[in-house]
Amino acid sequence: MTASRYRLAFELYPYEKVAAQDMPAPDRHPIVIVGAGPIGAATALDLAQRGQPVLVLDDHGGIGEGSRAICFSQRCLEIADRLGCGEALVEKGVVWNLGKVFHGEDQVFEFNLQPEEGHKNPAFINLQQPYFEKALIDHLRLEQANGAKIEIRGKNRVTALEDRGDHMALTVETPDGPYEVLADWVIACDGARSPLRDMMGLGFEGRVFEDNFLIADVKMTADFPTERWFWFEPPFKDSGQSALLHKQPDDIWRIDFQLGWDIDRDKELDETNIRARVDAMLGPDAQYELEWTSIYTFQCRRMDQFRHGRVMFAGDAAHQVSPFGARGANSGMQDAENLAWKLDLVLRGLAGPALLDSYSEERVFGADENILNSSRATDFITPKSEISVIFRNAVLALARDHGFARPLVNSGRLSVPCTYDGLSLTGEDALKNGPERTRPGAPCVDAPLGDGFLLNALGAGFTLLTINAEAPDEIAEAGLAITRLALTGADDPTGALIQRYLGKADSAVYLIRPDQHVTARWPAYDEAKTRNALCRALGQE
Repeated sequence: MTASRYRLAFELYPYEKVAAQDMPAPDRHPIVIVGAGPIGAATALDLAQRGQPVLVLDDHGGIGEGSRAICFSQRCLEIADRLGCGEALVEKGVVWNLGKVFHGEDQVFEFNLQPEEGHKNPAFINLQQPYFEKALIDHLRLEQANGAKIEIRGKNRVTALEDRGDHMALTVETPDGPYEVLADWVIACDGARSPLRDMMGLGFEGRVFEDNFLIADVKMTADFPTERWFWFEPPFKDSGQSALLHKQPDDIWRIDFQLGWDIDRDKELDETNIRARVDAMLGPDAQYELEWTSIYTFQCRRMDQFRHGRVMFAGDAAHQVSPFGARGANSGMQDAENLAWKLDLVLRGLAGPALLDSYSEERVFGADENILNSSRATDFITPKSEISVIFRNAVLALARDHGFARPLVNSGRLSVPCTYDGLSLTGEDALKNGPERTRPGAPCVDAPLGDGFLLNALGAGFTLLTINAEAPDEIAEAGLAITRLALTGADDPTGALIQRYLGKADSAVYLIRPDQHVTARWPAYDEAKTRNALCRALGQE
């Protein structure tokens, strides 16, 4: 087996030979996930908590070092909270809501990503990716100890994939030689260079941005506030067209410098040159240590479809975006939550395989939204023509004093969850004057409920949320039970629940999917409409 491609921050699933490697006939598994990174681990956790046995194969024995993805959004944290490890992530991470934008030495404006109260989770945390992954794996091990049927096999590299009609056959290379694994369904979470995608001869179309960015993780004690600081044309020597400063846990600060396209990579990664750039930003007397450095380029691209027969692609294996806006890992976590409940119902015989086509439909829609926002941010941050530079600088000059210009400033539209407007599983919106933010297709917005929060009160399956409305406590349809969550305005004295779910309406009934997206809503309970909306959410006419 080939040597590791990167050094490990945490060795969490070292290689251990299993009995299946010496069996005369290969084992067959309902689900095999290729890749134990954040998306693979989250998908495995979700499926296992729904009672599905899951085998995860990874070509390494643990988690790679380096901060990499560091900004995790509120929706991402809500998904992690549903899986059971959200509180650990928030406790370890650096919570921030405020960002500041500079042009040269001057501050242009600042923004608050969470100006309202009444959410369990913050707008964003900064947390090095290895810690994020470790929290998922630690919780996966806890579920394993409590009887969940999850197995991770480290240093098990998939080298071949064969479609055998009603299942897939995977050839797996290990330090003890190859063996075969059979799977009813395969989920490819094997990263941007996805070997499985290449094995299947599938395309990955999009746009490559001709630019390089230097990451420097710097350990220091500094009195900078816990904010996101972004500079256009920063005043520091040799810092390029843009720079970014973020605080991480353990007194680590993430600094990104734009280097341009035509660079000498080895020269730029020389510690002396990196320190010269950091010194220019922090001052010549700054005391710090370089923890980790890297240079990255990026693309905005995706696969044409995320489902190919019995193989589903998720995370970076399915789509890539620029780092501006923190849309990579955050959108991958939304892939995981979208896919898990659908595959669970298919395996239980409660929905047909066609439901998995809606995974591709909805997450391709989400990927296109992220790619559009990411591409626009990159074009604004790194203008490639003289007229683009003039436009960008004019917008920045106006934004200092005029609020109307600030939405035009694009230092990376930060990740927000996707709303599945008009897609095949999204039902009717019959709630007149209902709040737009909780319309069908949208993810549920959190709200306080006494000592708890709304999202924690939603079940793992379909939920009928009633506010000031009557309905049966349970409805059975197509072998599924819809559980009612009955609330009134009195359950939230802050008024957030009414504001976010009723608006000007007196009452409301919401049908909510297992991934906490709204299927449909009405002013009052209607049995026929509820059953029809459920059938639609299951991909049935």
